[in-house]
Amino acid sequence: MMDDILKQIKAGEVSGVQFKERILDKYDIACELVAFSNSHGGKLVVGIKDKTGETNALSYSEVQETTNLLSDIASENVVPSILIKIDTVEVEDGNLVIATVKEGLNKPYHDNKGIVWVKNGADKRKVFDNAELAEMMTDCGSFAPDEAGVRDATVNDLDATTIKQFLGNRFERVLEKKGLTGDAFNEASLDMICSAIAKGHDCEKILRNLRFIRPDGTLTVAAMLLFGKYTQRWMPMMTAKCICFAGNSIGGKVFRDKVNDADMEGNLLHQYDTIMDFFTRNLHNVQVGEEFNSIGKLEIPYTSLVEFTVNSLVHRSLNMKAPVRIFIFDNRVEIHSPGALPNGLTIDDIKAGTSMPRNMFLFNNAIYLLPYTGVGSGITRALDEDVNVTFMNNDKAQEFVITVWREESNQVEVESNQVEGKSNQVEGKSNQVEGASNQVGNEVHDKSNQVEDHNTGLRHSDTDSDTRLRHSDTDLDTQLRHSDTKKVSLSNKQRDIVNFCSVPRTTAEIMERLGLSNQTKNRERYITSLVAAGYLQMTNPDNPTASNQKYKKVNKR
Repeated sequence: MMDDILKQIKAGEVSGVQFKERILDKYDIACELVAFSNSHGGKLVVGIKDKTGETNALSYSEVQETTNLLSDIASENVVPSILIKIDTVEVEDGNLVIATVKEGLNKPYHDNKGIVWVKNGADKRKVFDNAELAEMMTDCGSFAPDEAGVRDATVNDLDATTIKQFLGNRFERVLEKKGLTGDAFNEASLDMICSAIAKGHDCEKILRNLRFIRPDGTLTVAAMLLFGKYTQRWMPMMTAKCICFAGNSIGGKVFRDKVNDADMEGNLLHQYDTIMDFFTRNLHNVQVGEEFNSIGKLEIPYTSLVEFTVNSLVHRSLNMKAPVRIFIFDNRVEIHSPGALPNGLTIDDIKAGTSMPRNMFLFNNAIYLLPYTGVGSGITRALDEDVNVTFMNNDKAQEFVITVWREESNQVEVESNQVEGKSNQVEGKSNQVEGASNQVGNEVHDKSNQVEDHNTGLRHSDTDSDTRLRHSDTDLDTQLRHSDTKKVSLSNKQRDIVNFCSVPRTTAEIMERLGLSNQTKNRERYITSLVAAGYLQMTNPDNPTASNQKYKKVNKR
């Protein structure tokens, strides 16, 4: 029994305290009870020295006094009051009193001075951070951050096209009965869709009935995350940071790729598409099958990346002022999601498919925009793809980290490319030296031939003109034939527009996203060129000038 108690003391699951001249320190005991209630529960043993485990057993009368005192402290010195279970254990020189404290259901608890305590290993610490207090309230269900209000935000700050897509998925059967499917749905306005769902309802009334608008008229956090045009203007940290490092250290200063904050700005659907685009352009494709022309697939299964990405966006802590962070290294991919596992979940629980969503309202609605089933099988489905993955639940740093290890063959490929790049740099420098020496020799030679070239040029000028005219048409035809086969290098703005068009967008919406006027040159640069390069496609290709024309992203996996 004593050995078990000592182990629990070292693990921080048990705190020991001595009986001091028949009078216990009420305030210190109260702080311990508060800390256990705000954490995951624990035990307080009276009659043993904390940390050392040296016993100072209690007599029968001291046991009775201690039992009464602990009950009084739990009801009078802990706010709100708690219930504790008290047991007595016989030891060699007397008795120990063990008070068992369960994790509280009304967090945060505080002492009679208003201080909130939590366990910190075998010790305890004070809590002053509002985000950590809110996380406690979320953990016990007394606060739902996804249903909190977004100050000063209105329906005009939401994206109508994303709302329309959400309603189309959520009320698919209702709209099907009204004949609003396919082209009819695409051509219908948002107000028409809302009226078909519920007669006499407009967008605002539908959103209010679905609880995306609070009774006081403010938008909820969930509404801004799912439908916001520029979500980060209202909630700057509800975003993701994506960096591809050269090497395996997070301290590395060389980046192969980095998503700019402006490119990530948008709702969860836009963030999801941007993250998946980041993965597909930075991870390798590996050949499947023995044939040379067999279809390739991503080195980390796309399905697993989808599940891990959705998990980080939907189940992140909304109280923590930190972004989702996604890092690609030469040997691994890391996905850091703010907030440790909620509700006492363990890594074994989530591997087994146990689902206890932190943001229940967001979780139940994001399913109509993001690709997940909503039954808690995401992690198990990702693991079914035979990926080498490790999970870390960091209570101290308040984050959950998914690490997917890349195959060694892919690491070798990266390293060989680096070596090849360095050799090319050396070769380039030698060519520069050779070129410089040739330039000096050529300059002397060219000057001696200038007089001769002048006369020769006069004789051949007419012939050269005819030749250029004959070949100009051929060269133009060749350029046109090969223009479609050239891979266009996208600018950050163009890449943002491609992701923005994961939901079909009108020309006006695209120009508004860019902050540009709806002029021909802007349309050619950011729409027409992307259609020609195969990144975007028209929703109505048979009538390019149609008034209801929209553009959507071409999905390439």
